Amino acid sequence: MENTLTKKNATLSKVIFGTSALGNLYSELDDSTKCKIVEECFLHSTAPVVFDSAGKYGAGLALESIGKSLKALNVPKDKVIISNKLGWLRTELKTPEPTFEPGVWRNLKFDAIQRISYDGIIQCFEQGNDLLNGYLPKLVSIHDPDEYLALARTEKERLGFYEDILEAYEALMDLKKQYDITVGVGAKNWRIIEEISNGVKLDWVMIANSMTIKSHPAPLLQFMDKLSQDGVAIVNSAVFHGGFLTGGEYFDYQFVSKREKAGQSLIKWREDFNKICKAHNISPAAACVQFALSAPGVQSIALNTSNPERVKANLTLANSYIPAEFWSEMKDAKLIEDYYNYI
Repeated sequence: MENTLTKKNATLSKVIFGTSALGNLYSELDDSTKCKIVEECFLHSTAPVVFDSAGKYGAGLALESIGKSLKALNVPKDKVIISNKLGWLRTELKTPEPTFEPGVWRNLKFDAIQRISYDGIIQCFEQGNDLLNGYLPKLVSIHDPDEYLALARTEKERLGFYEDILEAYEALMDLKKQYDITVGVGAKNWRIIEEISNGVKLDWVMIANSMTIKSHPAPLLQFMDKLSQDGVAIVNSAVFHGGFLTGGEYFDYQFVSKREKAGQSLIKWREDFNKICKAHNISPAAACVQFALSAPGVQSIALNTSNPERVKANLTLANSYIPAEFWSEMKDAKLIEDYYNYI
């Protein structure tokens, strides 16, 4: 079936650029560095260049940084595609650090609150457009509906929260009638994406922290096969598990402690992975990216960097060659499941 994105927008490129670093994730970047990151994306990519952002990233700082940078670089509006995941609204900062994801964002001037409802999504859309400085998103979605549902304390409360999500999608569908946009969903819990897709006609989905070289459950692969058959584009995101698989200290935005059993297990997996990569002269990042792209229905992968010099290298990762022997050894070491047959 034809990919629904091709009906309104250009087909997404293999690599789209994540922007959480532009919102000061883990480290604070100055405006010139952020602008240089955006510039590098255009220097090394074929237009239209795609940026994935959200009101949650730095409480709107990432959107603001994109808008400033695009304006400073005089980028024509038809040369850029912006994805804005909606559901988090910038608000006044009343505490020493933001309340929405404490410990990972640096030197923010605002906080953010979740607003998943019809009116809330309209607010988020309008606020995001203001922050983007004249540029408008072409892809919109509900951000973190899984986290919203997880707040429910009873099944009755969950049903009410799910109704909020359906109202939020009513807002997106109404916006779709007014603007040249496509509608999707972004979540870390792929089961919630599956639940939503059963009741909402989606153009695309963004799966985060779920379909990776470290984690690739069989039911998820079956669901992705179905999405592909239905013409729904899939963007695979956070394939390094928050940077951990390539040497970072955080796994899915949680600090990994060597003193805890769970942390020790994660570190052991990474050590074994790195040994096999080294034996085959393969960078761990390239292995992660190629595996993530191999999954059924994946059209694009979202890669993020806080270093302008890494932009070109990230694009190279998407075209890296990984020999079959590497994948075989990963399976022999039980680091990749035997049933994974897409590589």
